[in-house]
Amino acid sequence: MAIGLYDRESYAESYVVPAADSEDYWPAIGRIVDRHEISFAVVMPEVEVLVWARAKEERRLPCQAFVPAYQATSTLVDKKALHRVLHRKHYLPKHCTFSNGDDISELPLPYPFWVRSTIGSSGLGSLKVSSRGELDEWVRINPAVEEFIASEFLPGRNLACKLLYVDGRLLRSACAERVEYIMAKVAPSGITGNTSFGRLINDRHLVDIADDAIREVFGLHGVEPHGVFTADLKEAANGEPMITEINVRFVAFVSALARAGANLPLDYLEANLNPDEFSSSYQHYVFQDDMIFLRDVDDAPVVMKESELLTREAFDD
Repeated sequence: MAIGLYDRESYAESYVVPAADSEDYWPAIGRIVDRHEISFAVVMPEVEVLVWARAKEERRLPCQAFVPAYQATSTLVDKKALHRVLHRKHYLPKHCTFSNGDDISELPLPYPFWVRSTIGSSGLGSLKVSSRGELDEWVRINPAVEEFIASEFLPGRNLACKLLYVDGRLLRSACAERVEYIMAKVAPSGITGNTSFGRLINDRHLVDIADDAIREVFGLHGVEPHGVFTADLKEAANGEPMITEINVRFVAFVSALARAGANLPLDYLEANLNPDEFSSSYQHYVFQDDMIFLRDVDDAPVVMKESELLTREAFDD
């Protein structure tokens, strides 16, 4: 039912393939690669990034792919493992983990706090809980979540920093603020993981934090950062950005950044397919002041000045 399966303007062909953990996955991918003589794969869902990263280490990829080292990737996509690696960093919020079914009467965090699944994205199992009763009920109605991570509630802005590395060198970065989410009303937390309204921001401090966190994880495994990442951060009450998770992929509003001049997908391709012509000088994309983006499910993103928003709404009325 995915709309992209029928988008003939964007894709020459599209296929439904077995799940990444299925024994039929690689044969299906191999047939597609052979049929279309594909030389380079763009792999974005994290479950697939993991299997492609492992296959790369085992030298059995069917074509070239821009994926990071497997062990570092495994740490990044597991929030519990990521927090364990970064636990001494000043930019990591107070947190604890517990399994579904554990005694949660003595968690070492004051209410309210944020609770979510240790694995996955799109706000899985996420909610701000303000009492023991709320936590009990939330755990009970989420039996599919095997393990939760509870983090101190951070009341500030919800931020994202996108970074592109090649063989240990940070080559591109761009930042944005998430403000509102598509279909927010269907999620108890109000967060669906798909931003509908956001701001384009110029904050190198976010890049410094994200870069330090990524290098810490990769350094632990004795490898260099390589690939594309999106660090999610939330501001504490004092305005200090804190790392909440790191995605091993672009996230949905990358098209809005591209429309504003930060074409990270093009950088991604050129760094791999045209490395001799691609500039390896670091570039942090800087946006005009007051820029926002608006997105919905079935239309192209809009990038405009926030100060013009009410003027345009009045004109439309």
